[in-house]
Amino acid sequence: MSDDEREEKEFDLTSPEVVTKYKSAAEIVNKALQLVLSKCKPKAKIVDLCEKGDAYIKEQTGNMYKNVKKKIERGVAFPTCISVNNTVCHFSPLSSDETVLEEGDMLKIDMGCHIDGFIAVVGHTHALHEGPVTGRAADVVAAANTAAEVALRLVRPGKKNSDVTEAIQKVAAAYDCKIVEGVLSHQMKQFVIDGNKVVLSVSNPDTRVDEAEFEENEVYCIDIVTSTGDGKPKLLDEKQTTIYKRAVDKSYNLKMKASRFIFSEISQKFPIMPFTARDLEEKRARLGLVECVNHELLQPYPVLHEKPGDLVAHIKFTVLLMPNGSDRVTSHALQELKPTKTIEDEPEIKAWLALPVKTKKKGGGKKKKGKKGNKVEESSQAEPMEG
Repeated sequence: MSDDEREEKEFDLTSPEVVTKYKSAAEIVNKALQLVLSKCKPKAKIVDLCEKGDAYIKEQTGNMYKNVKKKIERGVAFPTCISVNNTVCHFSPLSSDETVLEEGDMLKIDMGCHIDGFIAVVGHTHALHEGPVTGRAADVVAAANTAAEVALRLVRPGKKNSDVTEAIQKVAAAYDCKIVEGVLSHQMKQFVIDGNKVVLSVSNPDTRVDEAEFEENEVYCIDIVTSTGDGKPKLLDEKQTTIYKRAVDKSYNLKMKASRFIFSEISQKFPIMPFTARDLEEKRARLGLVECVNHELLQPYPVLHEKPGDLVAHIKFTVLLMPNGSDRVTSHALQELKPTKTIEDEPEIKAWLALPVKTKKKGGGKKKKGKKGNKVEESSQAEPMEG
């Protein structure tokens, strides 16, 4: 085995220390989601909620690995976003933004945490009202949740990425919803939030990815976004973009002083993970970021929208492909759903949901503790998973 292979080996799930770091990051991000959800009330400012989520992750990760000799990077792996109603993703406004939540809004909360570069991400949908979610709102959330449950059972060694793409589209269709185009599920590695193995949300001639097979000891971010609209979101206003990631393989001599200043700050503070412009010196940021993006030094995460009146749901989770089966480490229980559609007459979907998440291995070996809430009730809707 070459040194490179040995190095790679030690940083995957065969190392108990790596598994612990993933699970610690997951525990923090699950609690951060719980905290943000508890503060989601009508008239709450979205930027305040996003800042609360990020602050909690920074504080909790900051308390870990304090006294180790070698400095361990840790903190926010993806800034907290709260995208409402027909806004699909990445809404994490600047401090000056006055947007507030309203009664009846449908919120998608999205966030990520890492410890030593081992990343746990989570995305969750919540309707801001008392009582069960009904009608088309319930359909779109049930579609995302059931698709996530099916994906959890198909992202397993021996299966291919295309198997998952086809299955989640069938689930969405059963609820008369669409899977939103352009959303990718990625393999994750140390300090890599968007690895090379990719699962497309929708296969079409414009977006092709290499066929890939899932393997034991890999980690995936499974990202499911459903819509009651046509699932082809648009960028309406570039000024809404606030989340960026440094493109480490690109270089360019920036002309403007503001750009050089901001890029140097980014290189020091956020060399690898996505970050929000809120964490930069805001006055200079907007000006400098434009030149950085134009010359591909930064990859923007645009705020996308479906048509007004469309409802969008988002479920994202992190799964570890352990030797004894899949371990979904990030999740949050959903509200009670009363969808208008059912998967009762969908034998293929029911068969996918009946697949086990854990595999029982015979013989020796340490017993791993099964994660609470990995069972899915075999009802017409996959039950929400307990976080």
